[in-house]
Formats: sequence, structure tokens, C-alpha cells
Amino acid sequence: MRIAVTGTAGLLGKGLTQVFREKHAVFPLTRQDGDITDAPRMRAVLSEIQPEVIVHPAGIPLVDECERNPELAFRVNTEATKNLVVIARDLGARFAFISTDSVFNGNLSRPYVESDPVNPPSVYARTKVAAEECVRQYARHCIFRVSLLFGPGKANFVNKGLCKAWGKEPYEVAADQLGSAMYTLDAAETMLRVFEAEVNGTFHLCNQGTCTRYELAKRAVELAGLDASLVVGKPMAEMNRPGPRAKYQVMEMRALSEAGIPLPRRWEEALQEYVKSLKTPE
Repeated sequence: MRIAVTGTAGLLGKGLTQVFREKHAVFPLTRQDGDITDAPRMRAVLSEIQPEVIVHPAGIPLVDECERNPELAFRVNTEATKNLVVIARDLGARFAFISTDSVFNGNLSRPYVESDPVNPPSVYARTKVAAEECVRQYARHCIFRVSLLFGPGKANFVNKGLCKAWGKEPYEVAADQLGSAMYTLDAAETMLRVFEAEVNGTFHLCNQGTCTRYELAKRAVELAGLDASLVVGKPMAEMNRPGPRAKYQVMEMRALSEAGIPLPRRWEEALQEYVKSLKTPE
């Protein structure tokens, strides 16, 4: 397959590129190759590539930044996605959009499935919900709602905690925010299986098992042989963050199971591989 990937300077984009290129022709696109908000430029770039699949993780992933600048957030996360869907349709390419577990408000008492109604609590989540609606207008689409990401090549929640611990500094994290985690390399492997099976639709995607942010950070520090007491759990209400977060973000990967796609391994195993790969702070 010829796969174009946006946002390859970002965390997930790097992981996707690393895994995809092992089996397929990958065309990584950074902002220097084409600003996703510049529709004519993106059309020219993608028309030259002629991809069979366009994977779109690019955007503004920072909840607080989106809350501070909603106009920019909608332009980058929603409008740019809408334009890329049109380009994909014109080129006859499958379009894969990266969404988030943040589209849910956390009020359920059991894991969210793909068919559950969304109720986005933040500007960031609303931009993703609006983008999902645009993507669904095109039949040949995949929407992957991913959990908290960690992986090689870019600073992330886990890596930040390890850097703090290496420097013997405390790392304050939410102790009451329960969800899942997603190793970027595992995400890429699963996405490839979906593309190869030629199935469309919305898919929840995370490593199996649940954890709080505190449990995830503490386990990473322990695996690195560092002082886990430096990870400090605090209630979300005391984190003083402008963007609202849901306390419960656990997802069930029902759509992947129904499609016969193997589920990613447990988060503990993936985290161990990631931490082992780190020799020094990235």
C-alpha cells in the first residue's frame, strides 16, 4: 500500500511511520511539507503522492491550548480534516482519522463502546467530534479513538515522568482519572490490520487493561529502576488545568473484536518494552 501520514513530527505520526514503512510505501508529511489548514497545498502534495490510504493524526492535541484558543482549534482539528476528507474522496483513497477517548464525558459506570453517544466536555473533544462527523460522510473511512499515548521519538506523558525521576524531581499527576493507555507502535500494527482487512467504521483503540494516570506513571518509573515516590498523585480538581477532563475514560474495543482484528497486548507489557528501549531521557 501507498500510505500518506500527516503530522509525522508528532508522537503518533512518528510511531505510525516507523511501523508502516516496514511493510508498505510510506509518505510522511510534516508541516514543512504542507500545512494541513492550506487545502490547495495539501491537494497538490497528496495528488502527487497518489496514496491508497491517508492517515491523519495531525492537529492540536493539547486540551488546555484548545480551551484557550477555540477558533484555532476548530480550524486545525475540524476544518482541516473536512478538507482532507474531500481530497481523499477525489483521489479514491481510504481516509483514517485519529480521534480520542475524550469525546465521552465519563458519566458511565462501564467501558464505552463505539456506539455510545458522545458528550464532549472540552473544546478539544468538541473539535474531534465535529471532525468525526465530517469523516463519516465518506464511506471509505476509519476513525480510531485512541487513549493516552506513549511511544518513541517524542515527549509524552510517560517520558515526562521518567525525565522528572531521572532529575530527582516530583511528577504530579491525576490519581483519580481512570482510563487506558496506547503504545504508538501497537496502535500502528492494529491500524495496519484494519486497513489490510478493508473494514470501515469507528474503532476504539488502546492497550488492554485499565489504569489511572498515577498508576501508569508510577509503573514506568519503577520499570526504569528509579524512585517511584517521586510520582505524586493528586485529585484532578487540584491540578488547576483550564481544560475539563473526564475522570472515567475506559473504552471497550468491541468493533475490533467484531471485525476479527486481534486486540493490542496489555498496557503493562507495552510499557515495559517502551521503558526498556529508553537508555536516557529523550
